[in-house]
Amino acid sequence: MWAYESVFYQIYPLGFCGAPFENDGIEAHRILKIADWIPHMKKLGINAIYFSPVFESDTHGYNTRDFFKIDCRLGTNSDFAEVCRKLHENGIKVVLDGVFNHVGRGFWAFKDVLSNREKSPYLSWFQRIDLGGNSPYNDGLWYEGWEGNYDLVKLNLRNDDVINHIFSAVKKWVEEFDIDGLRLDVAYCLDENFLRRLHSFTSSLKPDFWLLGEMLHGDYNRLMNPEMLHSATNYECYKGLYSSFNSMNLFEINHSLMRQFGPENWTLYKGKHLLSFVDNHDVTRVASILTNPKHLPLIYALMFGMPGVPCVYYGSEWGEKAEKRQGDPALRPSFDKPEWNDLTSFISKLSEIKKSSEALNYGAFRSVLLTNKQCIFERKSEHERVMVAINADENDFVAHFNAECGRADEMISGTVHDFGGGSILPAYSAQFWKMEK
Repeated sequence: MWAYESVFYQIYPLGFCGAPFENDGIEAHRILKIADWIPHMKKLGINAIYFSPVFESDTHGYNTRDFFKIDCRLGTNSDFAEVCRKLHENGIKVVLDGVFNHVGRGFWAFKDVLSNREKSPYLSWFQRIDLGGNSPYNDGLWYEGWEGNYDLVKLNLRNDDVINHIFSAVKKWVEEFDIDGLRLDVAYCLDENFLRRLHSFTSSLKPDFWLLGEMLHGDYNRLMNPEMLHSATNYECYKGLYSSFNSMNLFEINHSLMRQFGPENWTLYKGKHLLSFVDNHDVTRVASILTNPKHLPLIYALMFGMPGVPCVYYGSEWGEKAEKRQGDPALRPSFDKPEWNDLTSFISKLSEIKKSSEALNYGAFRSVLLTNKQCIFERKSEHERVMVAINADENDFVAHFNAECGRADEMISGTVHDFGGGSILPAYSAQFWKMEK
């Protein structure tokens, strides 16, 4: 599938485009700004983009008002169709955020319930409405809010009318914007039968339509399987990536990678393609969370080298900083224009390495050498073998390891010295070695 050979770029449009937090009802054509960044994305090596919510909402995008209308703060459906057309013309696939677990209080069907109560034909569209109760908004009725957030009204995804409404919207997105996939918000909360039906429906629209689920913990295979999701967000390795560098204990991320993708029969996700990331719109930016800034290029190298589909969050490619404690708006800013520096250039090179390598796109994972501060692992596919070497130490390191009778046939990145008798890994370095089969 196309996604497995892609490098993703994530944009949070409402923040990226500088929209006001509250929906002011004023139509502004801010979404067109994204087209101006296409040259930057192409230079960075991006060939797929994941948009956080773009549809009409109360505030932050995840409290949807209308699944069929681009948020007026971003512009019109025609504006977004133009952006998607330009992205596709430049070889960039488009994935939208599918927020189907809940809607906003401004969602038209919920407003009807508030107005008409027991006479509303939409009572059964929502999860557990109690007309004898009350809400924190003093509605004179109670309803289930997602995880206690009453600005997020839970939908009843076992109601066929709700499902048909959502499917009609998705069909429109494919027809109007030619989208290539969906990232499903809080997928771990979604009804499993709904996901099966969504998979079948979207496959009928486009055979290679990609479904990615937001998964935080547990066994991702519960929802990531041939009947439901193609992929899931790899939050286990997200934590292991930065924690391994901050504690100078690469055993941590190696343990997660072996557990998920290693050669043993009990490996959880062997042959599957999870979404890899070092930060996103919900967490502290990686440049702020790493204690040693010299580890910043290395964490990206490790993320691009490990099994999975790499995703870069806008602004982080040049080392933008922001902490979760500052609030979501700090994590989702607007930039006048993209920046380019050594980190951006390095990520661009990683993108090209990843996209052009069968082993990095599809290969198995094997740990070859591991210390607290260094790791070497192999990615091996039918026709290619690549070694990824990381030295997180301030000193050079001489690596002695069993290359299984192979030698470095081609240097993809970095420089190997005296390969075979011991490879020198320079301080704070990342290297990709294409090996003889």
